Amino acid sequence: MKRLIRQFGAWLVLMAIASIAHAAPSEPTSVRGTGDLGIVIERATGSLLIIDSTKRVAVKRIEGLGDLSHASAVFSRDERYAYVFGRDGGLTKVDLLTGSIAHRVMQAGNSIGGAISDDGTLVAVSNYEPGGVRVFDADTLALVADIPAKWSGGTSKTIGLVDAPGRRFVFSLWDAGETWIADFSKGSKPQITKFAEIGSNPYDALITPDGRTYIAGLYGEDGLTAIDLWQASPAPRKILQGYGRGEEKLPVYKMPHLEGWALAGDRFVLPEVGHHEVLWVDSRSFKEVARTPVHGQPVFAIARPDGRYVWVNFAHPLNDTIQVLDTLTGKVVREWKPGPGVLHMEFTPRGNEVWVSVRDSNVVQVYDAHTYEKKAEINAKSPSGIFLTARAHKTGL
Repeated sequence: MKRLIRQFGAWLVLMAIASIAHAAPSEPTSVRGTGDLGIVIERATGSLLIIDSTKRVAVKRIEGLGDLSHASAVFSRDERYAYVFGRDGGLTKVDLLTGSIAHRVMQAGNSIGGAISDDGTLVAVSNYEPGGVRVFDADTLALVADIPAKWSGGTSKTIGLVDAPGRRFVFSLWDAGETWIADFSKGSKPQITKFAEIGSNPYDALITPDGRTYIAGLYGEDGLTAIDLWQASPAPRKILQGYGRGEEKLPVYKMPHLEGWALAGDRFVLPEVGHHEVLWVDSRSFKEVARTPVHGQPVFAIARPDGRYVWVNFAHPLNDTIQVLDTLTGKVVREWKPGPGVLHMEFTPRGNEVWVSVRDSNVVQVYDAHTYEKKAEINAKSPSGIFLTARAHKTGL
């Protein structure tokens, strides 16, 4: 009898504990959202940092991602996973919540970035070697499609790969001077549309935030090529032809990144290849409207999310400086030197702060985007690209 009473008492205690556990939520420290997370590429060590942009801290370091000397990343729609594109052909799916590698494949010998489809189901990688684009299932990283970039001269390097609305990818062929659209709207076998002779040696490209216009920069000639994807029969057209004609170009130490073009109000602000200038271009007519002399050869020109100011960094040997341009006047309103090797800048989603990688000082600096006060400094190993999860909801990023 006493034994039964003791068992009954123990059962009551367990039921009480269960009732309390059911009524009280778990401690908030056991739960983490993804909206304030991001990654910092540590290019020299094949690692990355998971960062918390609200607390301004590094959460965890993940190693074993291969050659990250020109790495970029995109995010899953739920912001949980980062897909990291390594220079050595590695594609790595990183779980930001567990701080671990979920999947990794070596899909090529030399790669140059990638994109994720608008529905979040496909991840595409742009390759130098063996050329072409390969497309993978976003969940498993199983190969879905292999698109060799064949042309009359052989197989081309591919560049400027972006996502476009309607489960499409757009990319350009460096060797062939072509732009292709791979349309996966009808399944896993893409319909390919090719645009020939867009210009000599397209080196990078962007798509406008509304997904309408794909613009490829041309290394082999002065000018760019735009394709209006809203048209029933899109056709390439040259824009900004001859913008550097008659001027002596400087040696190009680092090509500008066109995905860093700023759209500020009704004007684009873009780095000019081989010059210490940025160009202001009307976003409707694509005609040049102004130029601003700057500190060096610009690499990124990135607009604060409200478009009011544009932050610019520069190529070697003048890569220790940031300048801020006023989009109303086109003038430089701020300049300072965070340190040697300023490689990348990333605004927080609503533009209150900006994160800056300073490679040669092995730090990431966080600035107030309005007062320019330095708010934090985080140790990192040769940091380069900074990518926040808000990119998951933006076309072309």
